[in-house]
Formats: sequence, C-alpha cells, structure tokens
Amino acid sequence: MSSLYRPLNQLLTVWRWKRMVGVTLHPATATTQSSTFCSTTSEPRTVKSSVHCEHTEYPIEIHKRKLLLWFSHLPQEEKQFGGYFSPETMHVDPLILERKAEEATGLLSSPLQTSSPSNASVTVEQLFEPSDTWSDGRGLNVLLYGAVGTGKSTVVRKLVLDWCAGTTLTHFKLLIPFSCEDLGQLSKVSSLRDLVSRKYLYLRKHPLLSGEGNQAKDVLFLFNGMEKMKLDFRIGATELCSDPNEPLPPGAVMVNLLRKYLLPESSILVTTRLSALDRIPQKYVSRFAQICGFNDPDRQRAYFTGRLLQQSGDTARNHEAQALIELLYLNLQRESQLAAACFFPSYCWLTCATLHFLHFTDAKAPIRTLTGIYTSFLRLNFGGEVLSTGTGTNVPIQEHHTSLMLYVVRTVGKLAFEGVTYRRTSFSEKELEQWIGGKTKTDEELRQLAMFRTDVLDFFLAPCVESSKHFPEEPSENDERRYVFAVPAMQEYLAALYVVLGENKSALQKLTKQVSVAIGQASEDVNALVSILSKFIPLRIFAVFNLLKLFPKLYEKITSHNKGSIARTMAAELFRTEDSYNEDVLDQVEQSLLGVHGPQPEQSSEGQPFELYPIFMGGLLHYGNRVLLQQLGCSIQSTTVAQITSALRKYLVRELSKPQPPEELMDLLVLLYEFQNPRLTAEVLASMRSICLTNIRMTSLKCFVLSSVLSCAPASYRLEVLDLSSCLLTHDMLQMLWPAFRHTHNLNLQFNSLGPESCILLRDLLLDPKSSIRSLQLCDNPLLESGVCILLEALPENQSLTHLSLMHTGLGDQGALELAQRLQQHTLQELNVAYNNIGDNAALALVDACREHPSIHTVHLYLNPLSDVGKQSLYVRGVPKSQNASGRRVRVLASVTEGSDISQDWHPILSVIRKNASSWDRERVKQELKVFLRDLEWGRQQQKSLLKRLHFHRVEKGVQQTLKKLEMDTLSPPTEYTK
Repeated sequence: MSSLYRPLNQLLTVWRWKRMVGVTLHPATATTQSSTFCSTTSEPRTVKSSVHCEHTEYPIEIHKRKLLLWFSHLPQEEKQFGGYFSPETMHVDPLILERKAEEATGLLSSPLQTSSPSNASVTVEQLFEPSDTWSDGRGLNVLLYGAVGTGKSTVVRKLVLDWCAGTTLTHFKLLIPFSCEDLGQLSKVSSLRDLVSRKYLYLRKHPLLSGEGNQAKDVLFLFNGMEKMKLDFRIGATELCSDPNEPLPPGAVMVNLLRKYLLPESSILVTTRLSALDRIPQKYVSRFAQICGFNDPDRQRAYFTGRLLQQSGDTARNHEAQALIELLYLNLQRESQLAAACFFPSYCWLTCATLHFLHFTDAKAPIRTLTGIYTSFLRLNFGGEVLSTGTGTNVPIQEHHTSLMLYVVRTVGKLAFEGVTYRRTSFSEKELEQWIGGKTKTDEELRQLAMFRTDVLDFFLAPCVESSKHFPEEPSENDERRYVFAVPAMQEYLAALYVVLGENKSALQKLTKQVSVAIGQASEDVNALVSILSKFIPLRIFAVFNLLKLFPKLYEKITSHNKGSIARTMAAELFRTEDSYNEDVLDQVEQSLLGVHGPQPEQSSEGQPFELYPIFMGGLLHYGNRVLLQQLGCSIQSTTVAQITSALRKYLVRELSKPQPPEELMDLLVLLYEFQNPRLTAEVLASMRSICLTNIRMTSLKCFVLSSVLSCAPASYRLEVLDLSSCLLTHDMLQMLWPAFRHTHNLNLQFNSLGPESCILLRDLLLDPKSSIRSLQLCDNPLLESGVCILLEALPENQSLTHLSLMHTGLGDQGALELAQRLQQHTLQELNVAYNNIGDNAALALVDACREHPSIHTVHLYLNPLSDVGKQSLYVRGVPKSQNASGRRVRVLASVTEGSDISQDWHPILSVIRKNASSWDRERVKQELKVFLRDLEWGRQQQKSLLKRLHFHRVEKGVQQTLKKLEMDTLSPPTEYTK
C-alpha cells in the first residue's frame, strides 16, 4: 500500500508548490512563469538549475551545518583541558596503512609490531581514489580497522568535520554517517531512506538517495563500529533488495549496500575492530586499511603540543607547558615504556590529562581527581561496550552479552591484583595464559576470550621494553618475553577496582552470596504464605520458618567483615613502613610520565611500591566515579561504600596516632581528596593536631589538595602546626593555600623564596577575622624592607600573633626602625630579626621599643653587623624606662656572650646557625663564627674561676666544630626551625 501512496504524495507536493508560484499545469506555461519567478532574464535551463538548487543544495547545506555542530561537540572529559582548543587544532593524524586482503584476514598480531611499516602511509581521502581492481560505475567499499584506542573514532570525527568545511572528499556531495551501535538497537524494519530520515529529517526525500540514474555516485555512507552489528551475507538469510524505499532490518540494508545491490554507485567507509574483519567477505571490500596509532615520537610530540600548549594568553603557563613537552619528548626518545604505551592515541590522551591535572590545576575549575581521570579514560574507550558472543551468523548480537569493562576487571584486573599482592609489575606469557582465560571451558567462553585477546588485551598489556632490549635478534626458546601494563598506574587502578567490586572473593564466599540471595527471596515468599495460614497452624511451627532469616543475616555479618578487610588493606598499603621514605605519590606519578633526569633513585629491596593502589580504592568509592562505572557495567553498591568508609575511619585514626613522615602525610591528604567524602575527612582531621610537609615539593595541585581537605573541617577546627618549610612555595600557591591557613595556629613558611608581593596576602591573612595565627615563621624568604613594611600594616589590628620570625628576610635598618614604631600597638611575645644586616642604632631602637612593650620577652639579633660596643649596650639596657612598665628584662640574643659572661641562649643560637648555614652566605657565617670565637676567648681570659673557664672552653669547642663543618661543607641542609 505504501508504494501506491508514494506517487500520490509526490504529485500533491508538486501541485502545492506550483500553486504557490502561480503557475498552471500546462508544462510550457509552467516553464515560462517559473523563469519569471526565479529570474526575469534566465532561460528555462537556468530555471531548472534554480529549482535543483532549491531542492538539492539547500538540504545539503543544512546537513553540513548540523553535522559540524554535532561532531564539534566535545565530551565532558575533554573540557578539563580548559576549553582553549577545538577538535581541528588538537587533531594529529595517526598512521594509516593500506593492507592487502590476505594481510588483513591473516594471522592477527599485536598492533605494537607495526611500528616500522613497509607500506607507505595513506590518508582516508587517498583510499577513495579510483582503483584498478574495482569495476567502473560502482562506488568503493573501504574497510578501516584497528585495535581499541588507536584512533578510529577520532579519524571519523575529523573526516566528517573536514568534509563539512570542504577540505577533503569534496567529490562527494553528501556524506551520511551512521553509528552501528544505534543501528544495532533498532528492532523495526526500515528502508534506507527511512533510516536516513530518522537521523537526518531534512534528507528524507533527497534525490541523491532515490536510486535513479547514477546520482548515488556523489554519496558516501560512513558506518562506524561495524563490530556492534549482526551482518549475514548469505542469500538465504538476507534477501536481495535494490529499492531504497523497501523496509528491511538495518543489518540487511547495510549488507545490500556492501553487496552493491542497493545504490551500487555509492561509496562506503566502514570502521571496525580486528576481531570483526571476517564479518564482511573479501569480495565485497575494495580496500583494506589499518589504523596503527602514533608509531613515532614526532606524532606523539605533536599531539602533546596540541593538548598542553594552549593559546590561553598565559605566558608563564605556556613556558611550563613547553618544558613539560620537552621532558616528555626526551622520555619518548629513550624508547621508554611510555613510548610503547603512547603508540595508542588513547594513552597519549591519558598522559596529557594526567600532566594537566598535576601541573595546571586551577582552584576555579571543577573538581578533578586522578581516579576520575582514569575512570573517564576507560569510559571514553569502553563506554557501552559489550563482549558479544554473537560472532556466528545465527546468533543475534544483543542476545548474549557481557559488559566488556567487567570482563576486563575479572581477567586483567585479577592479574593486576596478583601483581600488587606479590609486588610484581612484569608477567610471563605463561602467567598471562594462566590468569586470562586459563579456566575457560565452554565454546561461548572461548569465543569471548578470542575476541578479548584480539581487540582488548594489547590495549592494557605491552611487551616490556627493558626485557626486549636484552633479547638477541633471534631469541631462543629459553628467552621468555615479559609483559607489563602499558601505564604503571593502570595496574594499580585495575587492582583497586577488582577489590572494590568484590571480585577477589573466594569460591566459598561467592557461593555463600548466591545461597543467601536465594534463601532471602524464598523467605519473603514463605512469610507471605505464613501470614495467611497463621490463623490455622500452631505458633510453634513459626520457629521453623524463622530459620530462613538466619542465613541472610549471617551472610550480612560476613560481608561487613569483608568490607572491613578492604578498609584495613587501604590503611596498611597507605602507611607501609617500606614505603615511608619514598617520594610522595603525586611525584611518583609525574616521574613515571616524564622519567627521572639525573641520578636514578635507589630502588627499595622490598620490591615495587604500589602507593596509588589504596588511593585508587578510595577514589573509586566517590559517587561521581561510581556513576561512570555503572555506565561501564561495574556496579558498586552504596551499602558497600558505607561499610568500607566506616571501617576506614577507624584504621586511619589508628595509624595517625603514630608519627608519620611528610611523604606519608601528603599521600593521606591525596587519599582524602580522591575520596571526596567531607564527613570522613572531617572525622580524620579531628585526630590530627599538626601537618608537617617540610621538604615536600609543593605544586599547585598539592596546594589545592591541602586546601580542599582542610576546607572539609568545621570552621572552629584549628591545627596547632602547619609546617610548609622548604616546599618551593610561590605567591600563586599561597593564594590557593588561603583556606588552609585559616585552620592553623602556627604557620611555618620558611625557606620558600617568597617575595614582597606575598606580604600583601600574609597581611590580609593576619587581618582576616576568621584566622587565628599565633606564630608566623618567614625565615629565609626575600621579603625585603618593602615587603616587611606591608606585613607590619597588620600589627595594629591583629591580636592573635605572638611569635614572628623575620630572620634573613632582607629587613635592613629602615625595616627595623619601622618595626620598632609599630610594636607598641601589638601583643607580640617573641621577635626574630637575626641575620638582617641591622646596625647598632637600629638594633638599639628596636630593643628599646621591645623593653617598653608589655609582652615581648625575647628578641633575636645575632648574625647582624653589630659592634662590640653595640652588643654591650643591648645587654646593659635591662630596665624599662617607663614607670608603668612591668619591670621585666627582655632577652636579647645577639651573641654567644653577654659581656664577659656566656649567654644562657648560646645553644639555641648555634643550633639555628647549624641548621640554616648551608643555605646562607657561607663567608658571612664564617666571619660571624670567628667573631664569636674572639668574644669567647676574651671572656675566658677575664674569668678567674676554673669552672667558668671550662664552660667557656666547651662553648668554644662547639663553635669551632660548627666552623670546621662549614669549611668542609658537611652541614646538613636546612630543616625545621622551632623559633
């Protein structure tokens, strides 16, 4: 009936159009008046072309505009790079090689083995050039295949965008892309034109798809992901059809297009994975082409440049990005394991995303985590993917399927878990055979395993580069090839996912769960029945039915204990004694990408550290990651998260009761940040009174992590000590740390090269009513006189600061005088201005001001160019001038002697010099130490008591030892300073 209605509809459409332009049904009159409507001077031939333009070119322009809009859309994962680029600017063409039919359908090898191709590289446009082996008058069928992650979808997207822009495949007037995943979900029969109109309504009646003449030669069909469709080329299974208006199953429509029975003049591009190559008979394929990823460092470098070096206008950021690219390129040129992984463009994306996360984290950007990056990476590559067993022609694709990501967890994840458990990163071929498919029994499982090994296994595991370098050119049977995870962190991620999903249960635990579910369901049915029969049977019988509820409750207790063991594993792995003095986990991640430049770090005898493993376990429990995993077919229940979280808090608090090195504390902060659980974070912080991160190489990311974690604490929470000394902090990092500073009483920022501009932020911090800084240590920061003057502006209004250290900050005489004028308006108790080039007059003015101050009891003035007379004057002025003062004496630490006596503070002075001399001007320190020796010798000569002379001799010996170590360059680097 549809074939009868179609001509009538077409006639009705033509009649309505003619009514609009005021023409009659007479052909000659229609032609004349139509020419008048279109153009007063045009000929009938021009009128015909104008009508053709109206009905043909205009829908194509709409089509190009909408395709450009759809294919330019970036997924959410791409927006984390800042949005400064477009798909055109970031695209790098992967290597594409044309293959012969026997090469494509022969023994499939790892794509990593195509790094030195014998064939020349081709482009997609070259694949559609006329071929001698294909009949004239028929379009070309091109099959583009490749492994997971080699860039098939990216090539397709770039191809569509370039066609819309008119830069490639311009001899095709119409390009129609289809997703085979969408077509495979259609259950109703549809004609080719209906399939087109379902997605592109404006092409519903386009004449290029009518099948008349040879108009279809200007059409290119693009089918992406052919492995997701069932194609049956048998005549008995798929009928022949040449009518584009005839309804057929989507698979039958595609088969007839490839057979060149339907629109034979049209050309077709099909993309698929390696395992689906045999689904299209060779005789229906004009050309085979394999997409081989990035086979050389130059392509990889071009990709990194497009991703990291963005035109954001930030010069400092671009300089840092350029330095990262150079380090990456050096690592790739060394034929490192990263170079093998970046053969896959997907791993290039992961590398860029990780480096962007490590170096360009912005407090204004949405929250990103390392676990979230890896989860998004897997969703981009395996989102919606199923491991189908429908490779035969009689089994529908959707009839039996398993989540591909879940299959990865149960196979590769199991291998990763075993490696983490036994501290191993490389595996032999026999071990791969044992852990991946070693227990396969049924034909269905064998088909799944074959497809998995062909398409997916090489994506996660690659030949070990280090072991390959030691192989001879012709390896013998005894030379066993080793395999490693393409990216080391991927092993830890998959191991963590394997544990969190509960796949590491024993066979008894899995059986117990199944029995519990069955009995639990049965008990519900029995309870319903008993409620009906309760009026007719004795009450004693109810006790029998209550036994049905016993087993599920027992299983619930067993499950809770299992979740507690997961939490215990997380805490134990995070605070392993063997890993206590490794670099923090974020530095380890960076080194795995950029390599180690310079002396190689010593390897622990306890094996490979896996410090990301517990952090990934915590990050996977975050709700956002669980949502993404749910889309991948991996479900983590909320009850599981609650049980693990409850147990984890107890174990973390227990571990924090012991002293932890700075690296371990940084790892803990990263774990809490990845978890993104404010309640758990607040409970853990409640047990922490100090955070010492001294000598940690702080970055913008680490500063953001610290601030984010401390922001989860209540507003009243205060750390006693936040030690960020020797952390390479910058002014920008201080701004990110502002929320953390509000939660501390004693802030240590010494040895960080902070300049005068940082004093503006510190001044505002002291003026902030929400902060309660009691001690501020700024030793060895070039604040200079201008910066200190800015900082002192906060003294009149701040009432919490009691200890201020400005040692070796470039204060000078003017800064000391400015400080003396502002002291009376503040509640300071101890002031350190040692080693600041302060002369006698400024020092005397400062001490006079301190003596009149109601609360200052100690002033540090050693290592300043003070004369002997000046030092003596500082000590003799011991009584306040004002009658209203308290009458106490101010301790002035100017030298190891006080006149002819030894200063009671000689030991703290020498201790400070020993700790900090390695970063100071050595000649200046040596000169001051020699002055100390001269003063000690003079004082010793003035003493008559033998005991006092012995005391002087002991102090002299301490100064001489310090001087000797300084001359021999054996003093330890600067560490924490307590005053």
